[in-house]
Amino acid sequence: MGSSTTVVLRRRTEAPKPGRRILRNRLNSRKMVEEDEYSDTSCVKCGSGEYPAQLLLCDKCDRGFHLFCLRPILASVPKGSWFCSSCDDNKNPTKLSLVQTKIVDFFRIERPSNSINECGPGKDCQKKRKRGSGLVMSKKRRRLLPFNPTKDPTRRLEQMTSLATALLAAGAEFSNELTYVPGMAPRSANHAALEREGMQVLSKDDTETLQLCKNMMKQGEWPPLMVVFDPKEGFTVEADAFIKDWTIITEYVGDVDYLNNREADDGDSMMTLLTTNDPSKDLVICPDKHSNIARFINGINNHTRAGKKKQNVKCVRFDVDGECRVLLVANRDIRKGERLYYDYNGYENEYPTAHFV
Repeated sequence: MGSSTTVVLRRRTEAPKPGRRILRNRLNSRKMVEEDEYSDTSCVKCGSGEYPAQLLLCDKCDRGFHLFCLRPILASVPKGSWFCSSCDDNKNPTKLSLVQTKIVDFFRIERPSNSINECGPGKDCQKKRKRGSGLVMSKKRRRLLPFNPTKDPTRRLEQMTSLATALLAAGAEFSNELTYVPGMAPRSANHAALEREGMQVLSKDDTETLQLCKNMMKQGEWPPLMVVFDPKEGFTVEADAFIKDWTIITEYVGDVDYLNNREADDGDSMMTLLTTNDPSKDLVICPDKHSNIARFINGINNHTRAGKKKQNVKCVRFDVDGECRVLLVANRDIRKGERLYYDYNGYENEYPTAHFV
């Protein structure tokens, strides 16, 4: 699972290129803030007045903040008014009520009466996990592991509620598959054989493991993950139980589109799906409208030793039955309560991660 097979575009935390002008909202009209204007403005976070082209001014208190000093970092100037954390009246997202019927409907869970309430030791779902565990027995190579759902149905409901809250706050619908929307790239464009440097083929056993994970989720057996809101990092994901190395965390999903259509997009998080010899055929995953928990797993600063050490998830692209798919897989044992981070700088120095978390 070499890093050379992964290319990721994460607009949410990518600092803009130096010299880019900052747009400022004043009375619902956008005005240019030139580098010589507000020259005495300093960043509240770092105290520096350097990089004036990357200073964003709060529309209420008029204080300045470097885009890369904010947590989470802003990729570009927000559309409409922007308020700093001190002036923002909506700092924390509204949490959904813990009502099973609402969560079941939100995630379109099948057979709710047999899943959320009955997935305990000795039940049918436990037998499925036993069959799945046999997939990882191999002397020749390591195989992907299915996640182990939390046994407590109430806790699983809380895990699902945390993701539903984050998705609603982001204005997105839940999806656990790649989606193909009219006007974007068609499914026929997703050919793994077009990958410029070749793509790993997911084995039959690992494909079955991936499908097992998806089937478990459809029946209410949830990965042991909790989405939490952090004032510095925004939405982020924590392990809600011990996760073993090589366990499938989730598949990265969203709307599939051509990269050419998204080069000027200010989308939250984009992931490369296909890189070809013809740039017009390159594909990206755009999770701003349809997404799952992968959207809220944060990237890591891979320019520091401490950052690399913090990484516990690996992003890998696979050829699955001829189509490109992106999986997030644990690359070491993950403790309960540990936040998940993955290195989305697939090719060395491909993306500026120096300011990332």
